Parts: sequence; structure tokens; C-alpha cells
Amino acid sequence: MSAPPAPPAEADPAGRADRALAEQVHAALRGRGATVAVAESLTGGLLAATLVDVPGASATFRGSVTAYATDLKASVLGVDEGLLAVHGPVHPVVARQMADGVRTLLGATYGLATTGVAGPEPQDGRPVGTVHIGFAGPTGTRAVSRVLSGQRAIIRRTTVGAALELLLQSLASDGPSR
Repeated sequence: MSAPPAPPAEADPAGRADRALAEQVHAALRGRGATVAVAESLTGGLLAATLVDVPGASATFRGSVTAYATDLKASVLGVDEGLLAVHGPVHPVVARQMADGVRTLLGATYGLATTGVAGPEPQDGRPVGTVHIGFAGPTGTRAVSRVLSGQRAIIRRTTVGAALELLLQSLASDGPSR
């Protein structure tokens, strides 16, 4: 009798890596009795989907806001309208304000946000691949900026991984579990 066929290789190794990061994020949050909420523009819900793909996510994931339209960043997330008027939605301070806004709006310990240009065309003078990830927590806010290369799907997926890594690093530097 022949052996059963091997299962097919996962078609999305980046998704598998993101899932592993999301599992680590949830474990770290659980260890602190903390929660996270996300605000997404560039990733359009992909970050939230990655987080909720982990069983038991409801214990640490509060929810998300996908504010793709610039006016929603101001009206829903509280991003400064003057900042948006001067710099547009693709700016590190916008990412920080989005993270802080979603953290407050959804009552989470931590807020995480993504904004940028996935392509195929530049936006507001920013080249494709410009990415800003915002973080907000009890110790303050910050943003990480990157310039990524690749097609739209790759830029979006890479941003999800980078956002999860930022949250993990921030949790590690936040000190011992509460």
C-alpha cells in the first residue's frame, strides 16, 4: 500500500509567518492582561484579519477601523485635519494619531495603525512603497517608517508583518507583565 500524498505546501509563506507573529502578539497581550485595536488604511483590513485568524483572539483583540478615505481618518479616528491638509494621509504623525485614535475609540491598551502607498501609482507625491506604522500605548506613541518594494500585495503583506513586529517589540520593552 502506498503512502498517502503529502499535503500541498502552503501557498502563502508570508501569511504563515504573519500568523506566527500574531500568535506571539496575542500571547504577550494575554500575559499582560492587555488588548489591542488597529486602524488601517494601507492594509485595508489585512492586519485585523491576521490578528483574528488566531483562535482565542477575542480575549485580546478589541476591534478595528478601516479608514481608507482621508476624511474618515479625521472624523472617526481624530487625526488632525490641519495635518491632513498640509501633509496628506501618508505621514508618520498621521500614523501615530491613527493609532492613538483607535486605542481611545475602542478602549484598548494598545493601538496600531498603518498608512502608506501600496500602488500601483504614487499618492500625494509619495512613492509607491512608502509605509508608516503607528503605535500607541500607555507609555506614548511612535511611528516607524519604511520604503518597501514589490507589488501591491507584497507591500501590504510586508506591512502587516512589520506592524506585528513593532507591537511585539513595544510589548517587550514595556517591562514585565502586569
